Amino acid sequence: MNKKSSSTISAVKVYEVTAYLDTFLRTSHIKDYSCNGLQVQGTDVIRKIALVVDASMQAFELAVSNECQMIIAHHGIIWGGITNIRNTLRSQIKFLIENNLNLYASHLPLDLHPELGNNAQLAKMLQLKNLKPFGQYKGIDIGFEGTFVKPVTLNKLVSTLCTKLDSECTVLPFGRKHIRNVAVVSGSAGDTLNEAIEKEVDCYITGEPSHQNYHAALEGKINVIYAGHYHTEKAGVQALGLHLEKTFNIKTQFLDIPTTI
Repeated sequence: MNKKSSSTISAVKVYEVTAYLDTFLRTSHIKDYSCNGLQVQGTDVIRKIALVVDASMQAFELAVSNECQMIIAHHGIIWGGITNIRNTLRSQIKFLIENNLNLYASHLPLDLHPELGNNAQLAKMLQLKNLKPFGQYKGIDIGFEGTFVKPVTLNKLVSTLCTKLDSECTVLPFGRKHIRNVAVVSGSAGDTLNEAIEKEVDCYITGEPSHQNYHAALEGKINVIYAGHYHTEKAGVQALGLHLEKTFNIKTQFLDIPTTI
């Protein structure tokens, strides 16, 4: 797609944005519990896009107050299809329709995108080298394994994550004090710890803590860092927003609505 003139901010048709995202993120090719793609259709003309980690009423209201016509969320509102429209889902869909607001969701496609994905951004943030796929889920690798140019201490690695993600980390310090290689899978990927142990990774980084990982990590002699589900998954939507600005010459805004998880 050709870039438009940067002299003025443009408007774009919603189908142009969704068609581009579907192709760029390979939306239809990735098996996911999330119903990825355009979940709720709104106005046809897009001048500003809001990027969020979690689709929520708070996000919808902020998008409207910031004059956005579209929201792109990592966590949408439709999972596994629709069996009923009640309670929270009813309120959310009603608000979106009444405010002519488009909602597009990209879960695993954004996690694993090799350039703008959450895990690619985490690997870039840590300056990992020699990247290779990691984190099998339904036959697809979601994360990355990589190495440091020089080994770093566990404390230094934790400090880097806390600073760059603006997050607090929970640490299981059961492995080497000096880290040579790490594996990263954003969000809630505690089940992937066994793969990290089998591949003799020095440190496994994910978002959400898992109680059952404690003894597995201890016995597997591996370090585990939980950097927060939300915080490990905000870099992808931020990078996607910048990409869309350059591609379509439209405004985007990241709405930072952190959770405690």
